[in-house]
Amino acid sequence: MKKKFAVVCSLAACSAAAQAQSNVTLYGDLDEYLGYIHSSSGAHITGLNDGTSLRSRLGFRGVEDLGAGYQAKFQLESGFNADSGTQADSARFFDRQSWVGINTPVGEFRLGRQNTEIQQIGGAIDYTERTTFGSIVNTFGVPSRYDNDISYKSPRIAGFQGTVHYALAEQPGGGHAQSAIYQLAVDYTNGPYRAGYAGIAAKPAPATAANLATHLDNKVQYHNLYADYDYGQGKVYLAYVRSNNITANASGLTAGTILSNVASPNNLFPGTDANARRYFNVYQVSADYRVAPQLRVGALYGVIKDKSGGDAGAKGGNVGAYYDMSKRTTLYGFANYMKNDANAGFRFSGSAGPSANLAGADINGKGLTGLQAGIIHRF
Repeated sequence: MKKKFAVVCSLAACSAAAQAQSNVTLYGDLDEYLGYIHSSSGAHITGLNDGTSLRSRLGFRGVEDLGAGYQAKFQLESGFNADSGTQADSARFFDRQSWVGINTPVGEFRLGRQNTEIQQIGGAIDYTERTTFGSIVNTFGVPSRYDNDISYKSPRIAGFQGTVHYALAEQPGGGHAQSAIYQLAVDYTNGPYRAGYAGIAAKPAPATAANLATHLDNKVQYHNLYADYDYGQGKVYLAYVRSNNITANASGLTAGTILSNVASPNNLFPGTDANARRYFNVYQVSADYRVAPQLRVGALYGVIKDKSGGDAGAKGGNVGAYYDMSKRTTLYGFANYMKNDANAGFRFSGSAGPSANLAGADINGKGLTGLQAGIIHRF
């Protein structure tokens, strides 16, 4: 950790020196909250957790103007647990993003570890940016980022902007094309209206002699449609998800290990989890209202439908408020509720999984109530 800290300090010093040559920015945020979760089983837990809305992070981003409408760009971003000071991912220092790219008159090209387009549209999903305990879309699970990712984002034309990603699996023997992770997104904005689609598809790794009998050829898919309307004092949000990727924020009956929502080794999943045959539909509606320039309140409601007929869905929502103390510091509070179906074990999560959470018999088929109160500071 001392070596890693020295690297961060060196990068920070270099960023200051680089100002004369390019625009390099050191940025980040700290998001901590006190969370309380109560189950209808009678169990409860209280904890100081990281990241109800924004995962605590430290990042560097830079832009160099190359002339003629061209720019060189990069972003390095590391997540950490503000409540303990530990890394979010001990296997990667820049676990959140690590890419370099070129912005051109015909669009932007990037290479490296990048956020998914589904992760990027959080602000279009609900008033909490799809990250609090009460967000049912977040409860189901959101594919976040992948390694070895090649992407292209078009300019916005007549309100439309498109993005494609191709994340290589880098398998020996040339099998990467079969197992790569593909993404497609289209976003449309027109005055107070915004609508779009973001999706992911991936094939499993090829069958081996060891798993031939249990290997499935089912693709993992995640499709997200969204629509927003800005009515002046706030917004109305609609979201729909269809997916068989139930890696979810769960530790019970609906826990799965299909395609990791962060990154499996080499972006692969073995194709031996029978849950890949189960599809879920998620529906969510949300709205907020700005009571005063500094105060915004909102509410949401969502449902997870188990389309396999296994009675493994859930429903719930929340009410909450944000209070801006300044441009950089925000206080927030939420009251949340979720009810699991008889064969479901979904549980609350934020932008990061709570370090203090319930599991197993205390979530399977149970109703959960949660309270959150915290602070975000951006720098």
